[in-house]
Amino acid sequence: MTQAKSRWQTKELASAFLQGVRGAIPGADLQLAVMGKVAQLWCEDPKVILDVGCGDGILGRYLLGLFPKARGVFADFSDPMLEAAQGATSHLANAAVVKADFSSSGWLEAVSFNGPFDIVVSGFAIHHQPDTRKQEIYREIFQALTPKGLFLNLEHVASLTPAGEQLFDDFFVDHLYQFHRQSNPEIGREVVAATYYRRPDKQENILAPVAVQCQWLRQIGFTDVDCFFKTFELALFGGRKVDRGNR
Repeated sequence: MTQAKSRWQTKELASAFLQGVRGAIPGADLQLAVMGKVAQLWCEDPKVILDVGCGDGILGRYLLGLFPKARGVFADFSDPMLEAAQGATSHLANAAVVKADFSSSGWLEAVSFNGPFDIVVSGFAIHHQPDTRKQEIYREIFQALTPKGLFLNLEHVASLTPAGEQLFDDFFVDHLYQFHRQSNPEIGREVVAATYYRRPDKQENILAPVAVQCQWLRQIGFTDVDCFFKTFELALFGGRKVDRGNR
């Protein structure tokens, strides 16, 4: 996300995503379950968990439910998103909400006093950055992790062909339509589709294939890098910071 120009800093778009899109994401429960399983097996007793580009903190909150002794740090650059995260974590004594913009390396300073981190997660945030900046963010996360830390990125990734992109779009509209019918049974699919295709944040998407991003992680030094979940353009991928000879 770009600090000065991103629409994600507006209350309108933040609310539209949190209220009208996040709950419609296909396979959300399975995505969380897969993320949790990887975390439980590869990082049994995390002390500090960082949710980068946290939105309302759904990923970090899920992990704190699995690891109640851990401390959670929720970072975002959007004031409306931070407000949502504050509200969602207000009952948690082990949670801190921090303003940090990862469009530049300065975000590390904003969160560093809470680290190093045993687990870093991010959800549908890093894809707004140019590919060169994505790779820099992954390096910065690697540096911020403990020696055996884990990074998991739940992300919107690129289809390999235009036909694959069309499949994803149609699939996603189906889920948006079913989601919005719960509160507005009279709404038509064509209305939902029009809103989806004309959404103001679409031009901020800078998608990269998941295989390419996994290769970036390997080059940085992450081990056991893999894509753990993928449905069309929705993917959970990551790796851990551990020496291959010392697992």
